[in-house]
Amino acid sequence: MRLRPVLMTTLFAAFGFVPMTLNTGVGAEVQRPLATVVIGGVISANILTLIVLPAIYRIVGRTRAG
Repeated sequence: MRLRPVLMTTLFAAFGFVPMTLNTGVGAEVQRPLATVVIGGVISANILTLIVLPAIYRIVGRTRAG
């Protein structure tokens, strides 16, 4: 039910940092690594939240019920 809003927010946040990763002007040596880390963090956090965490809940719930 909430998958589309979460994915859209993640993608737009990641795409917002793309100009910083492609920057070659003054300050690019600081902006480029920072933008790369933020993009990776946003994407990995969503993968963990949407895929890994529900899988862990199912595994833990199955062992406690059985």
